[in-house]
Amino acid sequence: MRFESGAVAHAFSGADGERLRGPQHHFAWADELGKWRDADNSWDNLMMGMRLGPQPRVLVTTTPGNTGLLKRIKALPGVAVRGGRTRENVDLPPAFIQAIEAAYAGTRLGRQELDGELLEEADGALWTRDLLEARRLMPGPLGCVRVVVGVDPPATAEGDACGILVCGLTRDGRGVVLADASCRGERPDRWARKVVAAADSWGAERVVAEANNGGDMVLSVLKGAAPMLAVRKVHATRGKAARAEPVAALFESGRCWLAGFFPELEDELTGFTPGGYTARGSPYRADAMVWALSELMLGGGGRPMVRGL
Repeated sequence: MRFESGAVAHAFSGADGERLRGPQHHFAWADELGKWRDADNSWDNLMMGMRLGPQPRVLVTTTPGNTGLLKRIKALPGVAVRGGRTRENVDLPPAFIQAIEAAYAGTRLGRQELDGELLEEADGALWTRDLLEARRLMPGPLGCVRVVVGVDPPATAEGDACGILVCGLTRDGRGVVLADASCRGERPDRWARKVVAAADSWGAERVVAEANNGGDMVLSVLKGAAPMLAVRKVHATRGKAARAEPVAALFESGRCWLAGFFPELEDELTGFTPGGYTARGSPYRADAMVWALSELMLGGGGRPMVRGL
């Protein structure tokens, strides 16, 4: 394409990166890079040709995909990242926005296509995005015979994050994540009330709370919110990843499931590797889930058990 200014634009396909060997450019627009079939090869050859003028530049516009390549591009020096959501497009009919969000909001596809999120996972993650999608149930009656609430309490009394996950055991022996009532920035009496509310709402038989930070304080805070609440304190004697691995194995084998969509929890789960937790922050939601499912599926000790009948 020739412009009146004398500039010339050339079109290339992301499905054939070899054609980008040799040509050189001042500026490039990489559209829908997340869907290029030959993405890494095309991008690398494009970069080799960005050598004309004092400041060659590249604009990438895409729905997230090809996660590894996009992560590599984001880490380059001089990169500025801007994002947007489908609902911010004022030219789309409101009826379309309502319909598409009703169908896909919270799903992996929706988070990518509607919210423009780059859904990452650690190399060698214990929970991959594909595994979580394969272990997802639609919300509905599950006939749980046991329900517990797992709690990863804040490390201080200054309003840190508190993980509160409701999990159940179905009649056919599957562990299911039912609800995420986690909170951040709440004082002890406030997060304790949220734990009690979750237990009451789901008819939980007990609360399983980590007591490494706070010890008896955790128990007294929960008992102060509900004196009759059944609480079992658990102490972490192993690292987070070591505690998480047996539960991840239950997901792999089809014995644990997600009853719906839990974006924040899923982001934390995909940060776990056998070597530790690699994502930012603390996996307080994931820790609470691990405690709850260990109680239901592993006898509370985080280890497979054999039970005589």
